[in-house]
Amino acid sequence: MPFTVSGLSPEPFVPLYGLGDEELRRRRARRVTVDGPGYPERIEMRDAEPGETLLLVNFEHQDADTPYRSSHAIYVREGATERWSSGHVPAVMRRRLLSLRAFSEAGDMIDADVVEGAEAEPVIERLLAEPAVAYIHAHYAKPGCYAARIDRA
Repeated sequence: MPFTVSGLSPEPFVPLYGLGDEELRRRRARRVTVDGPGYPERIEMRDAEPGETLLLVNFEHQDADTPYRSSHAIYVREGATERWSSGHVPAVMRRRLLSLRAFSEAGDMIDADVVEGAEAEPVIERLLAEPAVAYIHAHYAKPGCYAARIDRA
């Protein structure tokens, strides 16, 4: 079953670009300079490179009015303007253990699974084969952070 993996829209984050550290703190965000591996960016869906500037922000990825409403810390590259979207699992996700959470249109969790990112496609296809599933949220399983949304293509 064809699917689309989408990074986040940059629009909610653009107002944070260029803000001073104190103003970012007031918005519960902080600027981070990448100093090694382990910084998965959520707009461009890639691992950030050493020396790049990211914003660590709290993002409400599941805004449904259900007990599954949820937010968590994520990284976005300061200045990112191009949202990643494609019919395959991006390399940043393929390198990590993923928690895939399938939700109904109302925002209730219907099913979930944990899979190595390099082996995610069959699990995504199985979850999307369930007619009650409207979308999947992928999370990086170890830190539990939201990674991307997956929809039927």
